[in-house]
Amino acid sequence: MAPSRNAPASDPSPDDATPAPTAAVEGPGYRASQAQILRRLRRVEGQILGVARMVEEDRYCIDVLTQISAVQAALDKVALGLLDAHARRRVVGGHGPGTVEERSDELMAAVGRLLGRG
Repeated sequence: MAPSRNAPASDPSPDDATPAPTAAVEGPGYRASQAQILRRLRRVEGQILGVARMVEEDRYCIDVLTQISAVQAALDKVALGLLDAHARRRVVGGHGPGTVEERSDELMAAVGRLLGRG
């Protein structure tokens, strides 16, 4: 998050609401929320640029670390939204390849990677 912003990075804005999954079968499950995902990623990009400016300005380390934590939390939110869409559409909805067990294994492997354990 850029140091000049007043709102904490975790404050959700109205466009941050997770949309309901779509019933369409073709394409990725996040297609309906692609614009929302891109908005969030652009916000994260701005936060990263803000952190870089803080380092260039030799800002207090704890402040920089706080902003890095905010960036990580924002990326986690994007990743969880993608996982949710995948789980609802591909695993629960049955629109993914393979058996239910294979789709569940794929989902759990993705969760493991997200948690840094896979």
